Amino acid sequence: MNTYVVIWNGQISVIVFAFTMLIAGMELVFAQEATTTVNLVLADIVSIDPGSAAKGGTVDFYYDNVHDYNSEKTATIPNSLIITFSRPFSLKVRANGENFENGSHVIPVNVLTVKCNESSEITGTATPIILSTQDQVLINGEGSGSKLKLDLDYTIPKARSSSAAILGKPAGKYTQKVTYTATAL
Repeated sequence: MNTYVVIWNGQISVIVFAFTMLIAGMELVFAQEATTTVNLVLADIVSIDPGSAAKGGTVDFYYDNVHDYNSEKTATIPNSLIITFSRPFSLKVRANGENFENGSHVIPVNVLTVKCNESSEITGTATPIILSTQDQVLINGEGSGSKLKLDLDYTIPKARSSSAAILGKPAGKYTQKVTYTATAL
């Protein structure tokens, strides 16, 4: 005796649907996706690094003999300023007072010239400045950079050291603070 299984069209449709859902459901379990947006929010920065020699540093000029008073003196300070900047910037310099002072004795700050040394890592337009109490642009830095070193030359020309501005002043240490300000352009 032969046994036959009779399947109706309706049952075949249900079986095919169930099998399709089983396969589709398995595919969804193994192929899940999620999308995230990542934003980079940038700010313009210009920063003078705390490791800069100019932060609390000292530049000394010694006038010990006749030759010193009759010659130009230059003090090159490596790593004077270490600057990080995300866009072009301006670096200004000024004296915090009109004179180098030793008690009541004074020497005008304009005896000193400040300029960027050629060994500096920062590129841009550099202009030597004669120190004054007014902010003056020392360099307009180009591009961007991280922890780039700016070496500075502090110079007292012979014409100033052999003049009455310095010559004939009482012996002693004459002091004035110099401030550097970096600003994004």
